This record gives sequence, structure tokens and C-alpha cells, in this order.
Amino acid sequence: MIVAIDGPAGSGKSTVASMLARRLGFRYLDTGAMYRALTWIAQRDGADLGDGAALGDIAQAHPVSFGADGHVEVDGADVTSAIREPEIDRLVPSVARHPEVREVMRERQRALAVGGDSVIEGRDIGSVVVPKAELKVFLVADPEVRARRRGAERPGATAEDLRDRDERDAVNTRPADDAVLLDTTDLSIEDVVDCIAELVEQRR
Repeated sequence: MIVAIDGPAGSGKSTVASMLARRLGFRYLDTGAMYRALTWIAQRDGADLGDGAALGDIAQAHPVSFGADGHVEVDGADVTSAIREPEIDRLVPSVARHPEVREVMRERQRALAVGGDSVIEGRDIGSVVVPKAELKVFLVADPEVRARRRGAERPGATAEDLRDRDERDAVNTRPADDAVLLDTTDLSIEDVVDCIAELVEQRR
């Protein structure tokens, strides 16, 4: 079974998805981390973030992998912490917007998704990457709440950063037609996980 979780930055996708996967005993796949890892590589190597074709080639040459503990690895290095820095947050939309990059990443994501029960989170997961997922959930929340969450997760991130991110991500942040919309504004992480776990049981 595949559970696809989507939503804007700060809606709780990563935290909810990782907790849900642990509760269900499913694999956890953070597709956003793949774009962040590519951004980290591009920045490390001095690549032109405006050259979509070159970035697509880099994505093909440096596949991202996930450890059993959720750690993100690329080129044999653990980049879990490095890819969450505010600078990467600001740069990743410039990398992820390229069709050449998204094509490579989506194929990689689909390949990873077929390995059994999985919770997959990130942009356009339910609408494009795994449109046949048994359960699609789109998380939303009040912008001020999302900004506070983002700041708590990543010291240095600002409300202005989030607004800019929302604008850049808008084209790829749309719920699938059959997605369940879940407003997390007034819910705890545990409440959200409970809601989705119940939906999983209903779909099984």
C-alpha cells in the first residue's frame, strides 16, 4: 500500500509522514530530500542552478538513497542535516523547477515506491508521481502557523522565506482530485498521524 502525503512547506508533511511510517511499519520516502540533496550537490560543485539540462544530468549521475533509519545519503555521504539548512531551503525551488530535473527525480521516486508498503511525502506525489496510490492526503495549515513551524524546524527561516517558497512552489503544490484535505492548523502531530492512520485502516 502506498500513502502519498503532499502539502505546502510548514504543513507538517515530513514529521507526519515519518511518524506515520514508524507506526505502520511502512517505509518512509521523503522526496523533497531528493531535491534538497541535488541542490546540495550543485552548490558543492558550483553548478549553474539555471541550467536544467546540466542539473538533470547531475541528478542522474548522483542518485539519492535512504537508509533504514531515514538518513539521506548521496555519493556515500550522509547529508541529512546539511540539506536542511536555510540556504538550501532558499535555493531548492530554483533547482526543482526544471522539467529535466523533475523527470529524473520522478522516475527515481517511482522506482523506490514499488518496493512495498510506503509512506511517500513531497510535492505533486499524489497527482503526478504515484497517481495510483491507495491513499492521498493533502495537508494544509494557516500561513502564520506554517511560518512558526518552519522557524522552529530551521532556525533562521523567516515568514518572508516561506511566502517566497510558496510562490515558487505554487505550480507543483496542488492536491490530486481524489486527495483527502486535512487542515493541521489546530491539530497536534499526533492528532494528524491518528487521522491518517485511521484512513489507512479504512482503505485496507
